Amino acid sequence: METVSFRPMRRARQQLPEEACREILQRSTAGVLAVLGDGGWPYAVPLSYVYADGCLYFHCAKTGHKLDAIRSCDRVSFCVIDRDEVVPAEYTTYFRSVIAFGRAEIVQQADEVRAAIEALGVKYHPADSAENRAHFIEKELPALCMVRLRIEHMTGKEAKELAAAR
Repeated sequence: METVSFRPMRRARQQLPEEACREILQRSTAGVLAVLGDGGWPYAVPLSYVYADGCLYFHCAKTGHKLDAIRSCDRVSFCVIDRDEVVPAEYTTYFRSVIAFGRAEIVQQADEVRAAIEALGVKYHPADSAENRAHFIEKELPALCMVRLRIEHMTGKEAKELAAAR
């Protein structure tokens, strides 16, 4: 695997610590996956995900633009916006976000697919019974594809006003 050098953040004082980035990935419910799409055009798609064991997991159909792009080029980025508060009087926004870069791959091992879909189920419907969740997973499992994004680099940034308050 090649070594990639990522740019340092220009406004380093606004950079979030890695632990804060992981917490944002843990609690957020949606992000935007960016891939190299058809004809070299960027393709960014919002999706639900779960962060587990230092990786991002998301499910999709077994065919489509997203999977074709990942099969063609596994390098992707994933952006989560944790806070986006418009402050009109200051002509700014108080924002907090994380961008993860890594390689996406289709999960092949059945036990990992099950663990990831179970983690998604618990994240998005924590009050559901294990029995009902298992029933739903069994019903949907044949039609889904699970993708793992192994994070190689991650940065988080927040508005200077939020950074000053830290």
